[in-house]
Amino acid sequence: MVSRSVTIQNSVGLHARPATFFIQKANSYKCSIWVEKEDCRVNAKSLLGVLSLGIVKGTTITLIADGNDENEAVSGLVALVDGGFPEL
Repeated sequence: MVSRSVTIQNSVGLHARPATFFIQKANSYKCSIWVEKEDCRVNAKSLLGVLSLGIVKGTTITLIADGNDENEAVSGLVALVDGGFPEL
C-alpha cells in the first residue's frame, strides 16, 4: 500500500471537468485507489465519490493505492494534480 498527500492548486478544485480527468486517470490503473479528505475516504474511480468530498482549491488530499501498479498510480495522479490538470 502506497499513500501520498497532495494539495489541489487549480482554481475550481476537483469538480466537474477536472474530476472527470482525475477519474479517467485513476481508472487506467488496475490497483485499488482511494482519495481521503480529513476523515472521509472514497473510491478514486467513482465520480460521485470524488465529487462528494467537495474538494476545492487549497485542499490537501491523500491518495492511497493498493495493488500491482500502486506506485505508478499514485505518481500518475499526483503528477496530474500538481500539473493543474493541463488538459483544461
